[in-house]
Amino acid sequence: MNGKPIGRKNYGSIPHLPGSRIGPGDHHCHEGQDRIACLKIRDKHDEVLVQEKVDGANVGIARIGDQLVPLSRAGYRADTSPYAQHHAFAAWVMSDCSRFLSVLQDGERLVGEWMMVAHGTRYSLPHEPFVAFDLMRGEERTPYDEFLTRIESGHFTTPTLLHRGGSLSIDDAMTALGTNGHHGALDPAEGCVWRVERNEKVSPHSPERRRRVDFLVKYVRPDKVDGCYLDMPKPLENVWPGKAEARP
Repeated sequence: MNGKPIGRKNYGSIPHLPGSRIGPGDHHCHEGQDRIACLKIRDKHDEVLVQEKVDGANVGIARIGDQLVPLSRAGYRADTSPYAQHHAFAAWVMSDCSRFLSVLQDGERLVGEWMMVAHGTRYSLPHEPFVAFDLMRGEERTPYDEFLTRIESGHFTTPTLLHRGGSLSIDDAMTALGTNGHHGALDPAEGCVWRVERNEKVSPHSPERRRRVDFLVKYVRPDKVDGCYLDMPKPLENVWPGKAEARP
């Protein structure tokens, strides 16, 4: 299975809200998305969910037939990565295949953050180093409630939900996040992700509606320095339960 096993990236880039710290290759969201997420929803069919943004390496676990394929963000097999943290992730996934097979259907992938190594934020994690935040098929995301139901059997950790309802300003979201967030950050927490879901009509003339994820946007605090701990001579590993040694 060469190249990209799913024929695409594991995960794309989430657009940034105004004032968010952006890095190379990042981009800001459309002003209409900013307005819906942070100021005023369009109507009663919109719902805004705000979660803590955790800091690690984006990874995924794809199911192809009855085979599990751990992936890096770019969509390549994690066990072909030049980085040791990806190899550790692949080994971790394959050590308990049944956990992922119970959740995933053929063609789906579970996407999350692998927090074994400190990137720009150090953690003393109160949970395992994988935090799941999306269940995807191609580019389509599973709505939040369905996502939680689907992953329940795997007992996966998810980013803390800070708000659910109407629009939420950046200031209010960061207040709910707090200085260190809710995942054991030893440095200031990175920021927040807004998930806007909508009950859309199945067809123009049908009263029936279905839930779908409309768009995601994020805010990263302006003083965040990406990968500052990755630049150290020896990778700094976060503390997490079950780890024999840790260097906080």
